[in-house]
Amino acid sequence: MEMLTFFLILYGAYVATKLVLAVLQMRFIRAERQKPAQILGQGQWEKAADYAIAKERMGVYAAGVETALFVFWAFWGFGWLDATLAIESAMFKAIVFVNLFLFINYLIELPLSIYERFGIDARFGFNRATPGLFARDQLKTLALVAIFGSLVIAALAWFVGSFASWWLIAFVFLMVVIVLINMLFPTIRALMFDKFVPIDQTEIGQEIGSLMARTGFKASGVFSVDASKRDARLNAYFGGLGRTKRVVLYDTLIEKLSKEELLAVLGHELGHFKHKDILKNMAVMAGMLFAFLALFGNLGEGFFAALGVESSAHILIALFLLLSGPLFFFLMPIFNAISRHNEFAADRFGGDLVSREALKNALIKLVQENVKFPKNHPLYGLFYETHPGVLTRIERLEAERA
Repeated sequence: MEMLTFFLILYGAYVATKLVLAVLQMRFIRAERQKPAQILGQGQWEKAADYAIAKERMGVYAAGVETALFVFWAFWGFGWLDATLAIESAMFKAIVFVNLFLFINYLIELPLSIYERFGIDARFGFNRATPGLFARDQLKTLALVAIFGSLVIAALAWFVGSFASWWLIAFVFLMVVIVLINMLFPTIRALMFDKFVPIDQTEIGQEIGSLMARTGFKASGVFSVDASKRDARLNAYFGGLGRTKRVVLYDTLIEKLSKEELLAVLGHELGHFKHKDILKNMAVMAGMLFAFLALFGNLGEGFFAALGVESSAHILIALFLLLSGPLFFFLMPIFNAISRHNEFAADRFGGDLVSREALKNALIKLVQENVKFPKNHPLYGLFYETHPGVLTRIERLEAERA
């Protein structure tokens, strides 16, 4: 009962903190909206503020739905679904139970996703996806989750039923799964969602290849992806691990940035590679995952009795999915502080490798094209900013250049 009380208090604190942060952020942006524009033109400044406020308001509605789902599952839903599924095989029951748990949550939250894409994003000029493309993406994602998720659920159910210290084995297994997902992500993305076009032999592709060679970064190729069919925003990323690593540029990014600005952005990303930030982030995430699994692996029988269910693999897995989000939320300030430190270091690396002026101009264009409001309330930033504010990043680049 004590552990159940802890989780109820945790969830209440989680929801209350999210709502307070949303209110603080909306008030902060409304006040900043009245001030002279920075980086953006005045019209863009106001548009970016309005978009940020609309997204926060949407977040409040989403928090309400999330809370309703938590109350449903914790006080009635788990017991109802457990009693409804008359399945003898523990492994098969876990697969069906957890997939239904995820699918019910998905269906209830789907209207918010639709409104965000075709309401908010469309109103501010970001959405380019048709309803048909959106529907196909959703169906493909559901298929991937059902197929690969079921394999993971089956393995976890077997661990729970076969080993007293199942959570230790589950930790090793899930870390292997995470590495495999990172390795296979580019291939799955190319097969099911996006069209990747090799640009290694183009002028910009050869420039990127030269830049990577200077830092010792080896990739399977440089690709342009047709992101503009879904969204007008700019982005680039390094996908995959090991031999599957690839450089991926949104076609919108290639269109909007100059060659030197594009190279500066990639120089920043190469800074993360050089500093081994991906491995550091994975180590931090591994620590968090280990702690969470240790907690869920040592829940007493009284905890399940308080929920009105028996201790079982399917309940454990669903509980982990339900409660790991709030647990992770309160660790975000630590994770984000590490991430912001790494971003500053990557900025310095990219600026030295290519040009601080080009990187500064690229950051400004990214803010302008993505219509991103460049300021956050300090407390909001503590929980949500994985990157330092763009104004602070530009100040650092200018100070270090001087």
